Amino acid sequence: MTDSQIQQVKERLDIVEVVSSYIKLQKAGANYRALCPFHSEKTPSFFVSPARQIWHCFGSCSEGGDVFKFVMKIEGIEFGDALRMLARKAGVELKPISPKLRTERQRLYEICQWTCQFFEKQLAASKIGQEVTKYLLKRGIKEESIKKYRVGYSPDTWQGLSDFLVGRGYRREEVAKAGLAIQKEQGNFYDRFRGRIMFPIFDLNSQVIGFGGRIFKSEDTAKYVNTPSTLLYDKSRILYGLDKAKVEIRKKGFAILVEGYTDVIMLSQADHNNVVATSGTALTPLQLKILKRYSDNLLTAFDMDIAGNSATKRGIDLAQTQGFNIKVITMPEGKDPADIMAKNPKKWEKLVEEAKSILQFYFATALSRADPKTPEGKKEIGKILLPVLKRIPNKIEQAHWLQELAKILRVREEDIREELSKTKPSFHYYASVRSNKESVVKHRGRKELLEERLATLVLKSPKELDLISKEDFDLFSPQIGQVLNHCKDPGAKANLDLFNCLSLKAEIEEIEEKDLVPEIRNCLKEIRTLSIKNKLDQISQDIRKAEEEKNLSKAQKLVQEFHQLSQKLLE
Repeated sequence: MTDSQIQQVKERLDIVEVVSSYIKLQKAGANYRALCPFHSEKTPSFFVSPARQIWHCFGSCSEGGDVFKFVMKIEGIEFGDALRMLARKAGVELKPISPKLRTERQRLYEICQWTCQFFEKQLAASKIGQEVTKYLLKRGIKEESIKKYRVGYSPDTWQGLSDFLVGRGYRREEVAKAGLAIQKEQGNFYDRFRGRIMFPIFDLNSQVIGFGGRIFKSEDTAKYVNTPSTLLYDKSRILYGLDKAKVEIRKKGFAILVEGYTDVIMLSQADHNNVVATSGTALTPLQLKILKRYSDNLLTAFDMDIAGNSATKRGIDLAQTQGFNIKVITMPEGKDPADIMAKNPKKWEKLVEEAKSILQFYFATALSRADPKTPEGKKEIGKILLPVLKRIPNKIEQAHWLQELAKILRVREEDIREELSKTKPSFHYYASVRSNKESVVKHRGRKELLEERLATLVLKSPKELDLISKEDFDLFSPQIGQVLNHCKDPGAKANLDLFNCLSLKAEIEEIEEKDLVPEIRNCLKEIRTLSIKNKLDQISQDIRKAEEEKNLSKAQKLVQEFHQLSQKLLE
């Protein structure tokens, strides 16, 4: 790859289009803004500049950069992988890379891609593959859906896939690292997926990163086998079908959560393209964080046991605490969305229309399990519902449901509130889990903040640069000094990333013109004051040291210097 190719990718892509494929952007003047995807916040501080083709968060994480930096950070990948990903999107053909120079991650992507093609070929060409196709068609999955979701078949052989990949130049150890083979204690390898209908799992950019395999004929083994955690695949981050559903989720304003691959496929056939699957796992904080980029509204369509401490309930509880608006599609017992769509699509439409809010669902379920007229029933209903009500973050909404519960149980609201105060919300341990990067907040000093504020204001109105004296420049950090010089002379050396970041901040800064000069003067005054205080602190330390060394003449001279400098604080 060359610098010209990197530049070509940049020129062909619009950063707004790339970023908006991950998070919801809103127009803000000449720029776009959103809630930062890299830290939790309630007020948007993440901005994208189409003019400069950069992004920056002005909140606690202070991250920023170009389109490559954004993709690297949000996907958790290296520059080379981000370049290849964006080059495909831009239609730029990169120069071939020597196999020795390809990263381990890139080789795993290639292995997964070849594997997907291998399974597709087995489905289309083998005799048993044709049986599988007939079975899928009988289940209601159309041929176009088989191709769209790249469904395949893994032959019931011990090393069929491994031998194919070795023939393509990959080592058996690499096949195992991709989660596609298992190594025996003796050192031999065998294929993980054998005799199964294969559902490729894609990342947000539709790259194959793993597989889910459903048993086809034999019933003496696990019904489903999934790729284990690998360098590419982490089930806590992945929602099946999201790569195809993300645009529709944003367009429709909500996502439908189901449990299985076939549920997603069957619903998408009926133009419900805002559906994703949890693949049988509970919702995780990372999955919810990713979903929140596209919508705060979730409809669930799987078994919901509100009693006890089930994994499904913990996931829904977590979504509730993170501010999602949740509705529950009440499924007929023993049925899943794929079954309903195959037999009666109109029934599915009705179930969606009749979806209950999560609190309505909890209330209905609790009341179906106990009699609200008996003391025992009242106690049981309270035991189920109070932990749920405790988790409601909005106090007005919480008050509404407390009143409802008091009416239903025919008890005083004060008694309900007293019991609520004794109730602990059953947060799951991962509710407070954050990645190390997410938990790190960059604490910047007062002087640094003032310098950035000053530079932002000057960039907003460059003519006010004259307010800054030559002596003031000596007080600034080299980076800020260079930014201000670059503002005066575009040919002057400067950190362009910092310059662009502060220029973007200047564009979105809302300040009346009459307040600009006073604000700049205030910043300058504070910076000068901080500089004097820092010097005074240093002199104080020098005085103590001189006294300890019994150098009285030096101490006396320093005291005099201290007093002279102190007078400047009063000016």
